[in-house]
Amino acid sequence: MNRLYLSPLFLIGVVLRVLLIIYMAPDAVTIWYIPFLEVTTDTLTFDPWSTWMDGKNMIEAFPYGYAMWLVLLPMTLITKLSGIPMSYGYELTLFLADFSLLYILDKLLPNRHRLLLIAYWMSPIVILACYALGYNDIIPALLLTLSIFFIRQTKLKLAGVLCAAAISAKLSMIIALPLFAIYLFNNKALRQRFLSFVLGFSIGLLLLGLPFLFSDSGLQMLFGNPEMDKIYYLFINMDGQFTVYIVPLIYLVVLYWVWRIKRLNFDLFQATIGIVFLLILLMTPASPGWFIWCIPFLAIYQAMSGRVAILFVGLFSILYVLNTLLMIPLQFSNGNVFDSGRFLYDVSLLGPHTIAIIQTIMVAIGLVLVMRIWREAINRNDFFRLSRQSFLIGVAGDSGSGKDTFCDSITGLFGTHSVVKHSGDDYHLWDRKKPMWQIMTPLNPMANDLEGFSHDLISLADGKQIQTRHYDHEKGQMGQLHKIKSNDFIIANGLHALYLPILRDCYNLKIYLDIDEGLRRHFKLNRDVGDRGHTVEKVLNEFEKRGSDSIRFIHPQSAYADLVLSLHPIHPRLLEDIDYKKTPPLKLIVKTRHGLNEIALNRVLVGVCGLHVDIVLSEDGGVKITIEGETSAADIALSAKILCPNLMEFLDLTPKWQDGVLGLMQLITISHISQILTKRFIK
Repeated sequence: MNRLYLSPLFLIGVVLRVLLIIYMAPDAVTIWYIPFLEVTTDTLTFDPWSTWMDGKNMIEAFPYGYAMWLVLLPMTLITKLSGIPMSYGYELTLFLADFSLLYILDKLLPNRHRLLLIAYWMSPIVILACYALGYNDIIPALLLTLSIFFIRQTKLKLAGVLCAAAISAKLSMIIALPLFAIYLFNNKALRQRFLSFVLGFSIGLLLLGLPFLFSDSGLQMLFGNPEMDKIYYLFINMDGQFTVYIVPLIYLVVLYWVWRIKRLNFDLFQATIGIVFLLILLMTPASPGWFIWCIPFLAIYQAMSGRVAILFVGLFSILYVLNTLLMIPLQFSNGNVFDSGRFLYDVSLLGPHTIAIIQTIMVAIGLVLVMRIWREAINRNDFFRLSRQSFLIGVAGDSGSGKDTFCDSITGLFGTHSVVKHSGDDYHLWDRKKPMWQIMTPLNPMANDLEGFSHDLISLADGKQIQTRHYDHEKGQMGQLHKIKSNDFIIANGLHALYLPILRDCYNLKIYLDIDEGLRRHFKLNRDVGDRGHTVEKVLNEFEKRGSDSIRFIHPQSAYADLVLSLHPIHPRLLEDIDYKKTPPLKLIVKTRHGLNEIALNRVLVGVCGLHVDIVLSEDGGVKITIEGETSAADIALSAKILCPNLMEFLDLTPKWQDGVLGLMQLITISHISQILTKRFIK
């Protein structure tokens, strides 16, 4: 059994809840909910609201949809048929929802048992609102949190159904729906599955929402509830003719602000929902039950923050309890009533402004919590900070060194939705048939528009759109102009990607692909003959023609690289008389100027991938790593999770890890990206 449920705090929470269920009889339960459930369970129909209203009963009794009624129905029916007071069935349903919410939060916050028990299970707000006052807001809070949990699991259809169920249980949960839509649409990895959520939500709406809409009594009870008007209490009236409602205004502004976040990840998504709920609670005369909505998000915030967060949430909870007990009398099952507010007034311990002062302080602390969530959960979030500035990677190397293959592999990790590739080949000055190619080779910087390449790269880095032509290697000519939009990750690759100082200054990570000359010939023959339709003789002639330019213009760029990835055959003899269509066994040599976490890297490469690793530290702080052996994409993926856990959320939903040396190059690269992002955020 999970040690969470063996903790003394958990057991104390259970005992406290049971005692309150036995000894409390809140008015909300005895006057509203239980009479409604008694009437509607006598004759089960598809329209319980009409059954209730036909008896000329109170319109305020049950302003909820099908989901709330269906959740409460089983236990109340069981207790009714067993001759047990139905109030126990109602309260037991709340207890089961309460426990289920604890279970889901434990899944969202693994290994934070003690904090979770303090922040949620022992929360005075939950205990007082649910068990002493009988409010059922724990049910829609559970359904909404379940929806969020299944979004985390990328089960979007089920998440959509549960989101619809939460709204059906309590219409106020519709506040979160636009935030769901913004998150799923603005998160590029999830956008492709957005329609799955819409489908699930539509199914849930069809099953739980549409039948309710055909109930005149249900609509009357919902919209006739005075709680609906609370969002309009705070307003500005100008000249008696122009009115601005503050709560809807701030809500719309927050929605716009969230929409403007380009890169919205799961943590940001949760934080924004918590912020919205808190703001609504603070700006309205909220029912005590409404405060339950924000408790899951405050628990998550405390887990992500520290002791100061726990202190502020604790103070907020204490003030909530004081304010609630002073405003609402406690009803006991033996018929006794304890009105603490009246008692303190009678003994002159409560002044005319005491409650207002408590409410003011509670609102102040609530606003502090909103600001702290903004600062700690949002402003410090890697995704949020990345949305302000693209991450640029420069990849240079000789012809046939594997630049395109390597760049495609990195794109496969982050997803085409988050990566734009900027190719230096598209900036050749002439088509292949032009006579200038007889004078110089593409390896000569003068044969390329490097200034245009640089200008367009800077534009992409600035978030602008560019127009360029694509060079077709098969036809040897430029294509039509096409548009390229900026993105979160920009990969600039080409023969001269690190040639100009202005280019080198643009990149967050500079990579040079080096390769054994014999192996380079092997790869180039494989590519140019197999993929581009050239003859073997033509390719071999190009080697001789381009050799001097390669030494003069290409190789020196390695000195500017942060990371040099070199491929070599395990033994040079393996390249003798080899079929160019087959790749020999390879080893990877990694050189980095700034170093990396070589201890952790060595640990995963040996322990997880089963590779032979040799590490040499240079006097200037650089590292040289030689890696030999075969490994699988699955081992590379596991190594990445261990080595770069903070970077995993940047990757695509199904990142395309590669086998062998290409997978190792992926792993080394994202290790550097993780290190560089960490340095960026520290600054």
